[in-house]
Amino acid sequence: MAVRTVLRLGDPRLRQRAQVVADVRDPALRQLIVDLEDTMAACSGAGLAAPQIGVPLRVVLFGGGGPNPRYPDAPPLPRTLLINPVLTPFGPEREEAWEGCLSVPGLRGRVPRWLRLRYQGIDGEGQPVDRSVEGFHARVVQHECDHLDGLLFPDRLSDPTAFGFIPELEAAGLIPAVPA
Repeated sequence: MAVRTVLRLGDPRLRQRAQVVADVRDPALRQLIVDLEDTMAACSGAGLAAPQIGVPLRVVLFGGGGPNPRYPDAPPLPRTLLINPVLTPFGPEREEAWEGCLSVPGLRGRVPRWLRLRYQGIDGEGQPVDRSVEGFHARVVQHECDHLDGLLFPDRLSDPTAFGFIPELEAAGLIPAVPA
């Protein structure tokens, strides 16, 4: 198992734009994929981007494994590895919802995201990935792809008062309590 340290808000590496993956057959990319899988599972993440573990490449992983304990009311997502992703929104409709992040531990914020979008990229075998999604699925892919451009969810808050520590937000009834 190769669980890597997840960088936290304040680490300048999280603010860098990630580089395009040039060779999907690179053995270092194979190890990166294993490290992303192991780290995401160990942290109960809904997703993880390569820059979050200090690798400045355009690679994200999300979903898989059934319901996520950090988002118990969210639908399960298919396990998806995306290399060099491209997002295309379907229309201007946005939806605000609460988000958290392994790189911003213990905090949640209400973030507006496109409601529906198409994402394209390639998987770990070099095969094309092309999906149209909405709701939580669209939110997660946008969140993870933001990491590739050096953005974290607090950068996207439309209302800075809709940001806080999880226990306080739960106690106020703003977010559902996550089972211990």
